[in-house]
Amino acid sequence: MSIENLARQNVRDLTPYQSARRLGGSGDVWLNANEYPLAPDFQPAAANLNRYPECQPAQVIARYAEYAGVNPDQVLVSRGADESIELLIRAFCEPGKDAVLYCPPTYGMYGVSAETFGVERRTVQATAAWQLDLPAIAASLDGVKLIYVCSPNNPTGNLLDPDSLRALLEMAKGKAIVAVDEAYIEFCPQASVAGWLSDYPHLAILRTLSKAFALAGLRCGFTLANPDLIALLLKVIAPYPLSSPVADIAAQALSAEGLRLMRQRVGEIAGNRLWLQQALEACDCVEQVFTSDSNYLLVRFTAASNVFKTLWDQGIILRDQNKQPGLSGCLRITIGTRDECQRVIDALRPLPGTTTTRQEPL
Repeated sequence: MSIENLARQNVRDLTPYQSARRLGGSGDVWLNANEYPLAPDFQPAAANLNRYPECQPAQVIARYAEYAGVNPDQVLVSRGADESIELLIRAFCEPGKDAVLYCPPTYGMYGVSAETFGVERRTVQATAAWQLDLPAIAASLDGVKLIYVCSPNNPTGNLLDPDSLRALLEMAKGKAIVAVDEAYIEFCPQASVAGWLSDYPHLAILRTLSKAFALAGLRCGFTLANPDLIALLLKVIAPYPLSSPVADIAAQALSAEGLRLMRQRVGEIAGNRLWLQQALEACDCVEQVFTSDSNYLLVRFTAASNVFKTLWDQGIILRDQNKQPGLSGCLRITIGTRDECQRVIDALRPLPGTTTTRQEPL
């Protein structure tokens, strides 16, 4: 019997998540992973590496709780928000019985993680305006234990309507956990639902240091939830999810100075996003530039495959979203430095197409 035949059937059939690094490329302008374009200057302090670290580093938890405006017992730290996605499935979903629900176009790891654990993936496509289709969700809730929504949504960049989010939470009461992925919330902090935790015991919020904190390589994420939910996740998390150097750098990033630098980065990215948006609208090959509350822009091109390859050949790596539901002809462009944004525009200007004015999603 082959090794593959020994594997679980769902793993044999699984298409893994195609991360930016897995897709590869040999460029020098990396605008495909929603990373901050410059490396921060953090140095881990000396640590006793012969000793295991704390499961939940107290200083990291305390500082993130203060930053997020919650209590320390409402915070769990993990190996990126991706681990949070999996912890929720492990804690709440019975393989072969329960389902998770999510609303494409959105982040692909919700479905990959569910499939990995043998949990049904159930999708309800977002509306044409990339909002929650509440009637369709209500009709699909039977057997659903966990609902993932992303706001700002990746890859579309838009915020979900807060009234719809509240309606979803009301709909799911006593039935399912609602996980709101706020990986990009630093770019629109006023839209966070962290203040709703006291109203909804079944709400979980996913956060990360990978985006505005410029620490994608650190792999440090957080779950915000009420203490009862956090206690359940602590039962299934790995014994030592964060190494000592990771915890040390995370604590530095969450210091007063670290938060000041993060907010400075957010301001720089917002300025570059506006510049790039306006420059894209003047390119003939661009059909639409969609509104974004994140560190990337979703753009529809007249010949997206040609645009993608042309820039790829010039060392500018974008993210192709053409196969996502409703995103035909769309590429996602991470906001880089001003020089990197200029490289994008210089590569696009010679390309033919028909110029249209910027529109909101129909």
